[in-house]
Amino acid sequence: MEEELKQSRDIEANCLKVVLFGPESTGKTTLSRQLARHYNSVWVPEYAREYLQNKWNNERQTCEAKDLLPIAKGQMRLENKLAKKTDTVLICDTDLLETKVYSEAYYLGSCDPILEKYALENTYDLYFLTYIDTPWKADDLRDKPNHRMAMFKAFQDELIRQNRPYVLLKGDKKKRLNEAIKHIDVLLKRRGIEID
Repeated sequence: MEEELKQSRDIEANCLKVVLFGPESTGKTTLSRQLARHYNSVWVPEYAREYLQNKWNNERQTCEAKDLLPIAKGQMRLENKLAKKTDTVLICDTDLLETKVYSEAYYLGSCDPILEKYALENTYDLYFLTYIDTPWKADDLRDKPNHRMAMFKAFQDELIRQNRPYVLLKGDKKKRLNEAIKHIDVLLKRRGIEID
């Protein structure tokens, strides 16, 4: 089972991996799509959305602690599959560290030790932490409109605690996109990766 949570090591060495990270309803998916389009690359969707929407549609049940490992496995399966389709930049709508934060926030501070191990071992070049200055959009899965600042703080604290490189993104869609592109371009140039 642990193998399913590891990042594939046969990913192109020059592939830059960036993660959109932060609370629900802060524009991560929109920005992921925009960045993938800008770089003519691929983005890894958030597997939890598909998994939990199916659960909601079929059982009218929300996420439980027992769902987190299947979600983590599905996320890494997607990431490892899609990472093989680019040699420039891989845009990840989420990662296992995000799943760890949700686990600790929703399930009394706990996280499955195997999930935690790979949340800490899997590596990315840069995180974009999305701020809560976007309008809240309700759906079947979102449930903490009154806890946005606390959730934001939990995400930021985790990045700091794990010493992950991150950039805080605020403002409208255009401002966030331009800021993200600026930082990705610097990293691509540093690695000698050419983008058409």
